[in-house]
Order: sequence, then structure tokens, then C-alpha cells
Amino acid sequence: MTRIVIADDHAIVREGLKRIVAAAAELDVVDEAADGNEVMRVVREREFDVLVLDLSMPGRSCMELIKLVKSERPKLRILVLSMHQELQYAVRAIKSGASGYLTKESAPEQLVQAIQKIAGGGAYISAEVAEQLALGAMPGAQTAAPHQSLSDREFQVFQLLVAGTSVTDIAGRLMLSVKTVSTHKANLMQKLGLGNQSELVRYALRHGLADELEP
Repeated sequence: MTRIVIADDHAIVREGLKRIVAAAAELDVVDEAADGNEVMRVVREREFDVLVLDLSMPGRSCMELIKLVKSERPKLRILVLSMHQELQYAVRAIKSGASGYLTKESAPEQLVQAIQKIAGGGAYISAEVAEQLALGAMPGAQTAAPHQSLSDREFQVFQLLVAGTSVTDIAGRLMLSVKTVSTHKANLMQKLGLGNQSELVRYALRHGLADELEP
């Protein structure tokens, strides 16, 4: 029996995921978490095999959380669920320590297949993500796009800025000071060579990083 913990900040999503997993006899959801703090509590208190982790929970960035979980439970398998299809999200998640990446638009049976595969020691990623990881590991590899040079925290702030979130609201959501968020914003704008919010949004649209924006 494969023991699973589901982490998502939306109760209705957790319930839906539990029902999908329950359809597979060999899978058992033993706990759930609504934020990063609860994830770490469960990691420290429960024995389980696979963590199904939402990419966009409040608090720590998903990449930071993956690294923290793996530092305490190196053998724990992590499947990241995301609404983002852009390769950059998947590549970052895998490099941080996840064993699989699946978009929330995937069919229910794909979730079960992904859990089963990573529980068995494999990886569940697309061919495109595997290619990007391989290219990045080659000697002399160069960054394909400026946003790939952003740190995980800068990338998280970038996402929220593009979605129209203010610096003050980002600070509250990420539990950081406004000054710290402003510094991240300044750094990422410099790395991307952008001068204002409009240019930031255009950059995100051009690179397929703004799939949550209204048309």
C-alpha cells in the first residue's frame, strides 16, 4: 500500500484529489495539509511514501518547500501539481527535488499513474522537461531565457507581480517585509532588463508565464 499526503490550500481541491486517489485500491491518503507549515508538521509526524504538493500554496515558495522537505526526508517522493504548463515551472520543481510534475488539467487517471510511477522509484515528467534538464546539465550550457536566471523566490515574486498583486499584498502572502519584496522586485526587473509593470506583463505573456491573467 502506498501512503499519500495531499497538500493544497483549497479544501475542495484536496477533497477532489482524495476521491481520485481512493479509486485506486493500492493507494491510501493518510493525511492532508493546507499550507507549508502543515506540510512540515505532517512530514515530521507521519510515515508516508508520496507527497502530492500544490505549486502555488501561500507562504514559502514551492521550490523552497521541496528543498526543506527533502532535507528532512531525503527518500520521500514528491509529485508537484500545477496549473502552469510552461517548462520553467516543471524544470525548477525537478531541480529542487521533486520526482514528478503534473498539470491540474491532466486526466484523473494520469494522477494515479504519476503517483504509482514515482512511488516505484521512477520520475513522471514530460519529454520536453527531460530534454531541458539534459540540456542544462551539458558542459557550457547557457540560460535560454532571462527568467531562468531568477532565484526561486524572485520567480515567485515575479509570478505574483504579473498576476497584479501589489508589493504590500505579496509581502503579506509570502510572510516577508515590504522592503524585502521590493528588493526582490528590483533584482528581478534588473535581471530581465525591464523598466516597469507593463513591460513585466508583456514579458510574461511573450514567454507563456502568464496563464492566469485575464485576456
